[in-house]
Amino acid sequence: MDERVVLIAGATGHLGRAVAKRLSQDFTKIALHFFKNEETASKLEAEIRASGKSARIFQADLSTEAGAGKLIQEVQQQFGRLDVLVNMPGAIRTKPWDELTQADWEEIFRSNLESAYFCLKYALKMMREQKWGRIINIGFHLVEHLGSFPGVTPYAVAKTGLLILTRTAAVAEVGNNITVNMVSPGLIEGGELPSGLKFKEGQIGKPEDVAEAVAFLASEKASRITGINLIVAGTWKM
Repeated sequence: MDERVVLIAGATGHLGRAVAKRLSQDFTKIALHFFKNEETASKLEAEIRASGKSARIFQADLSTEAGAGKLIQEVQQQFGRLDVLVNMPGAIRTKPWDELTQADWEEIFRSNLESAYFCLKYALKMMREQKWGRIINIGFHLVEHLGSFPGVTPYAVAKTGLLILTRTAAVAEVGNNITVNMVSPGLIEGGELPSGLKFKEGQIGKPEDVAEAVAFLASEKASRITGINLIVAGTWKM
């Protein structure tokens, strides 16, 4: 069992919970971040501990650089190191593009792009010293499709920026044995699904599908894979 330390930023969502449970099968020390949903975080912590692993919850507001820095520092103080960072946070708001406000743009950018950047920035300081690290950012399945997204424009723009950040960090850190990748889910059970549409079999995935992709990229088996966008979407929008 790997003694390395894993941090799931945004662990209380349906994808975050699945990722945390899956990574606890491969790693013994799991740090679970939450913002407001302490009850869900505590339940997840207890579940992981019941399996014999070490788990701890951490509260932080990742919409600010100070909040991200605080989270990484507290994980280091608790566990002594940080080896795997999974950036799960990502609010989505369905709203016509020409009705967006400044607050809409700022909220979506902070939760999807800035939070990941600041967590990555502070996590890299430890990973560089250790000469080992895995960073996995969560995107969305059309992140490389530079088309029209009138209903989720800020979300699409932020996730595209996150992919650029992912690949920029991947190139910069290759000499430090640190990989930086993205996993991009499509339609997933428990998430927001388009209303009024009929889906073919296999087009809607499960949170566990995303978790398996993250687990692979966090493993030694993926040591030569960096800067990729791994799409977990079946044939949705293909």
